[in-house]
Amino acid sequence: MTTPRIAVVGIHGHGEKHVQHSRALQDAGRARLAAVVDPREPLEGHSAHGTGTAWFPTLGDLLSSPDPDVRPDVVVLCTPIPTHLPLARAAMEAGMDVLLEKPTTASLAELTELVAVTERTGRLCQVGFQTFGSHAVPAAAELVARGEIGEVLGYGAVGTWVRDTAYWNRAPWAGRRRLDGRDVVDGVVTNPLAHAVATAMRIGGVTRADDIAWVETDLYRANPIESDDTSSVRVTATDGTRYGFGLTLCAPERSDARIIVSGTRGEIELAYEHDRLVLRSNRIIMDKTYGRTSLIDDLLEVRASSDPDRRLLCDVRDTGAFMRVMEAVRTGPDPAPIPAEHVTWHGEGDERRPEVRDVEQWCERVARTQQTFGELGAPWTR
Repeated sequence: MTTPRIAVVGIHGHGEKHVQHSRALQDAGRARLAAVVDPREPLEGHSAHGTGTAWFPTLGDLLSSPDPDVRPDVVVLCTPIPTHLPLARAAMEAGMDVLLEKPTTASLAELTELVAVTERTGRLCQVGFQTFGSHAVPAAAELVARGEIGEVLGYGAVGTWVRDTAYWNRAPWAGRRRLDGRDVVDGVVTNPLAHAVATAMRIGGVTRADDIAWVETDLYRANPIESDDTSSVRVTATDGTRYGFGLTLCAPERSDARIIVSGTRGEIELAYEHDRLVLRSNRIIMDKTYGRTSLIDDLLEVRASSDPDRRLLCDVRDTGAFMRVMEAVRTGPDPAPIPAEHVTWHGEGDERRPEVRDVEQWCERVARTQQTFGELGAPWTR
């Protein structure tokens, strides 16, 4: 095959990391960064500035370019959530494979439509849940399957992070449930700590929408936003297994997000940001850090593979379970404001941020019991 050409759409913020990785692939002779797309041209200091890479303000401008040298084989989409479906559809209908940043789409119905596009066009669509490339994830699933922790009692995830006012002001859609009549659903469950939700379910073998029986949400906000910043969610799989997610962006300090699998003879803990897997059982204690495969590298390898059964690490179809959770958040009640007596504010201006009292302990309890904040009696829920 000829060297694949990559275009990155949405090159500021997280998108710049995709530009940098694409340039590294180019330096290694594995791909070529053919174009970058963004309404804002890359200026001095940006990874794409001064590289000779073609710039286009919109994906439509790129796709209509008469220059075959800039026409990509792979399009990386790092754009606002409401644009995911239309941009991915345009790229695949133009004959290109896609790496689409998470969350996959703004609704479960849009996911169904996107899957239909992949099947109609025969194109690949990888979704940017980077943790699905972690070698620790299948290792954790194997430990569970081998019975290393006995019978599984439940899966959980704890995410206690910190976000300030600048984070919520970073874009017009940040912290919104809807914008200009379209679903956005940008909250703690569906965006910054989406990896915690999707990865825990992946370890338990829950990836498709029909793997889930029901979802219960308990959503709150300490910030003056529309979406949730402190939430608990319980997912019950079709086999009865329960998953509990305790997530916040209002912790006193940022800690590593963790997946916890509890069993009758021990537990598995995965610090997924570092690919660190810890097994504690009545037979053994294991602490191991694993490697990780980049999802764009995986997409390129699957494109080049002659094996018809070779699958993407995060095929769009494997995000259906996460999208069931996102759908429950989207269609559920608006997040309830946390009363002021449970919130302490720190900092000024863009650095101003709320701390919900004792939120770390409550998130941990959600993950270990698969109960919601309300069921556990967290004080801000009364």
